[in-house]
Amino acid sequence: MTVDVILPCLDEEAALPWVLERMPAGYRAIVVDNGSTDRTAEVARAWGGTLVTEPRRGFGAACHAGLLAARADLVCFMDADASLDPAQLPAVTEPVRRGVADLVLGARQPRSAGAWPWHARLGNLVLARRLRRRTGADLHDLGPMRAARRAALVDLGLTDRRFGYPLEMVLRAAAAGWRIDEVEVDYLPRSGRSKVTGTVRGTLRAIADMRRVMAEHSQTPDAS
Repeated sequence: MTVDVILPCLDEEAALPWVLERMPAGYRAIVVDNGSTDRTAEVARAWGGTLVTEPRRGFGAACHAGLLAARADLVCFMDADASLDPAQLPAVTEPVRRGVADLVLGARQPRSAGAWPWHARLGNLVLARRLRRRTGADLHDLGPMRAARRAALVDLGLTDRRFGYPLEMVLRAAAAGWRIDEVEVDYLPRSGRSKVTGTVRGTLRAIADMRRVMAEHSQTPDAS
């Protein structure tokens, strides 16, 4: 079975070779170039990735463009900055493949002191706690490595095109009665500086997007 792996990219030419060469057999990389000014597109082609161009800027825009371009029954998402190891994708996809989960998130486990800045980790902990209360799913991380069935994801009708896309996916999946699970994955120091978690400003921007999505998709009163 082929699995399509969606890699939203903005200026990731340095990290892409490592990411693409570690794709497991049967996993096909879909590199979504979201307005890069470096050689991301050329590197993606040179290393065997399927290139998709999404001119509308936004993390969710890139993710959704990759989803619509995918053709495999099973799809994965992951960051393309070398902070996540593609070799661990089979562990994330396996519960979906076996039919015991509908959406699986990779719960990040930092493998070095600098892999996860304090401000980003704190924001993630708060968000995960609210998600557990809101959805009932035993989640500890809004993990960027995740797996689900492509057709089911398309049917969720995701609309956010910014940093709220991953959160909206979980909220809509929970509302639809999906079985949501997580497995631990390594979290490594990324290649280059993060556009989001690398700065307090970027983290705050992502948190603002996610708060908006949480409010728009409110299911039950938030007890926090």
